Amino acid sequence: MLVLVGRGGAGAHDLVRMARQGRVYASAAESQYYAESKRLARLGYLSARKVPGKTRERTFYELTDKGVEALREWMKEPPSLPQVGTDGIVRLLAADLVGEPAVRESLGGLRAEIEEMIELAFISEETAQSLPHRSKYLHLNYALARAVLEAHLAWLDEVERQLDAD
Repeated sequence: MLVLVGRGGAGAHDLVRMARQGRVYASAAESQYYAESKRLARLGYLSARKVPGKTRERTFYELTDKGVEALREWMKEPPSLPQVGTDGIVRLLAADLVGEPAVRESLGGLRAEIEEMIELAFISEETAQSLPHRSKYLHLNYALARAVLEAHLAWLDEVERQLDAD
């Protein structure tokens, strides 16, 4: 959350918008972004102030010195191993219990969502230019997101080939 607030600050609705665009990385309920930003402000990692919005006042968050220091300390820790688990993997493992046709049908809906996310990564990459202080890092993250999504498409192709072969 502190990274999303970033150097220039962000409103809660901005955080939710970023979460929607970045749902390939992690997903949480949108309400969690509102609650977490409030919690971090109460703890002193973010400052909060009211600013005019389009229809009503909105809360705008900025990193505090304590928030920046927390990021510096966090950076000293190694990142955790990337998680591969997805709902699709678990569904495939259920094939012997529910039958391959049911699994193939269930996984079929995943392809359209993955393709949508790949397109969203391209769109997001274009908008990264509006954040020159972060554009290099955003481009690197979008490249990873596209590679992971394309790997999932290749996996789906293989699953479909194997399930159709029998």
